[in-house]
Amino acid sequence: MRNRLKKSKLGYLVIGIVLCALTVLLISLTIKRMEGEAPAFRLERPIESIGASYTLNGLASDHKSGLRRVWIAILQQGTEVTLLDQTFPSKGFFRGGENRIQTVSLEIKVRELGFRDGDAILRTAVWDYSWRGWWAGNRSYAEHKLLIDTQPASIKVLTGNQGLNQGGAGMAIYRVSEPVATSGVQVADSFFRGFAGHFDNPDIFVTFFAIPYNKGPETQLHVTATDLAGNISRTGFGYNINSKAFKYDTINIPNSFLKRKMPEFYEALEPGERSAALLDKFLAVNRNLRRANHKIVEDTCKNSDNRMYWTGHFLRLPASARKAGFGDRRTYRYRGRAVDKQVHLGIDLASVAYSAVPAANSGRVAFAEDLGIYGRTIIIDHGFGLFSMYGHLSRIQVTKDQVVSKGDVIGFTGKTGLAGGDHLHFAMLIHNTFVNPIEWWDAKWIKHHVAQKLKFVGELKP
Repeated sequence: MRNRLKKSKLGYLVIGIVLCALTVLLISLTIKRMEGEAPAFRLERPIESIGASYTLNGLASDHKSGLRRVWIAILQQGTEVTLLDQTFPSKGFFRGGENRIQTVSLEIKVRELGFRDGDAILRTAVWDYSWRGWWAGNRSYAEHKLLIDTQPASIKVLTGNQGLNQGGAGMAIYRVSEPVATSGVQVADSFFRGFAGHFDNPDIFVTFFAIPYNKGPETQLHVTATDLAGNISRTGFGYNINSKAFKYDTINIPNSFLKRKMPEFYEALEPGERSAALLDKFLAVNRNLRRANHKIVEDTCKNSDNRMYWTGHFLRLPASARKAGFGDRRTYRYRGRAVDKQVHLGIDLASVAYSAVPAANSGRVAFAEDLGIYGRTIIIDHGFGLFSMYGHLSRIQVTKDQVVSKGDVIGFTGKTGLAGGDHLHFAMLIHNTFVNPIEWWDAKWIKHHVAQKLKFVGELKP
């Protein structure tokens, strides 16, 4: 009898413990499922205006209960159009939603949805699987005021006909009718951004652009602008591109040069290339490293200061002779046979060894370090997308972000990189495109193609 009572009490105790544990678990789950943290919806970028077609990107999230529903609509003049109303599955009564994060991408075609130009409100709401609100869940709601604008900006080109050269540069000045996100000159598949701020009127932009060395008279140009709503406008202007026949050059590579130079590029070579034959090392440097170096130059010249530091023609290395020209088609020969071909995108200037190199014009130093085939190199940002480059230097006298004046000594000529002898490799770039430096050395060219245009537009009545 006593043993039965003991077993009965023990059974009740086990049941009690289990019930207590279940109660604690239930309370814990209930507390967890009653969480009060609202879900979130974040736009990829703030929206101030949308054009005829706009892609809305955003991210809905709830890391506790999971997403239940996402709703997005636009309200204009009392009419509301739902763009998205999506619900998400649940893992089960106690486990919440399956989706913790959901990307949203909606293409909004304004006219098809019946909207008109004017003010509107973007409305977003997100619910989660919390048990709050009698299982309705937590909700976040937001409104974003926006302007529907389907009319592109108008563009008026203020400069006249352009006389351009293959491999050369040009400048266009134009006025837009409204604030724009970006504008500039499109040359074939290359875009050259315009800069405001040179004139008092913020709607007037200046764009320096390039005709690449491999683009001839048939190349098409136009001015383009994208307004804040994403509408794109284009307009043409008068121009004529003179074709240019570039020189063909042959460079013989002696073994003595390879023995002297290739050890300098040991670290730049891939591990498998370091034990290769001299010629194979040279080809790796002349091809692969050249491409990598040009990528660094392009990246350096992507961003330019929004001011024109420079004035007048650009300086050439004093008392120097030209040893190689812009656009030269080079054939490299080794032991009597052609082994490689490259295009020379600067001008090589030679004077006495270790000659002082002046800054060709005023600007900010954007790059000042070793650059592979170009050796010790300086790149100066002259503003509005215009850059000058100085390669093969023996010594660099400036530091990155230092502002220099026209004529300041920035370094000394040398034979670093792939240089066979002491000289300066001088180049000019507009954004990431090399152009012929000869134009920029020419005071008359600067006067007719830059100074007079700036003066003319500056004297125009608002």
